[in-house]
Amino acid sequence: MNVVIMEDESLSAQRLETLLRERDPLIQVTAVLPSVEEAIEWLTDPNRRIQPDLVFMDVHLEDGSAFHIIEKVNLTIPIIFTTAYDTYAIQAFKANSIDYLLKPIDESELAAALNKFNWMQQRSQAVKAGQANWSALLRWPTNPEKGPYKDRFMVTVGTKIKSIEVAQIAYFFYEGKTTYLTTKDGQNLVVEYSLDKVASLLNPQQFFRVNRSHLVSLAALESIHTFSGSKVKLELSPVSRQAVFVSPDRLSDFKTWLGK
Repeated sequence: MNVVIMEDESLSAQRLETLLRERDPLIQVTAVLPSVEEAIEWLTDPNRRIQPDLVFMDVHLEDGSAFHIIEKVNLTIPIIFTTAYDTYAIQAFKANSIDYLLKPIDESELAAALNKFNWMQQRSQAVKAGQANWSALLRWPTNPEKGPYKDRFMVTVGTKIKSIEVAQIAYFFYEGKTTYLTTKDGQNLVVEYSLDKVASLLNPQQFFRVNRSHLVSLAALESIHTFSGSKVKLELSPVSRQAVFVSPDRLSDFKTWLGK
């Protein structure tokens, strides 16, 4: 598979190339392009013989937005976006996007994104040199064969980046437009994902989305209180700073989950 990396940070580009080769030695990085201008020039070069199968594209390049590349050359090659921000996710998914990876790129997320690309490629009879219409293929199945679930999250604490194993996490919660994870020893750490995204990365046998703001692990359930009108309140360990109730529309699935 031929891959192009559009990235203006040389260390990030080198790390991504290393991760790709570790994942699949047959992956060939045919170009590393740091700017919008160079990317457009490379893509429109009439003498270019290599057609990339997949593009890894940073949203912000050294001379502007990568979305300008897509508009300028009418890019139809599948894209996996990489960025330090999650504010462009909706725009990205409208532009041939296979996935949207936040930096620093996590190995398990990269593996899942590549598996998703391969799944689409295998099922498309129209793929010829990466020029298929991918919009019809973006209906990723509910339970894809994407390999192991995420086993750790990278979080920023001050000027440091820490790796938190999923086994250390009691629950996730959303508060003040920010997603947090709470470790079993009571630390609340910011996660650069939406709660929906977090839920899609975790083993559903271990974590359950009990309401719009809480995703809890089975091990974090200290006790369950039932009230009249099918109202259920959870006591979590460590103690949550918000009262946690199971949404009525999720109660049946929650009971099924507890019975696993």
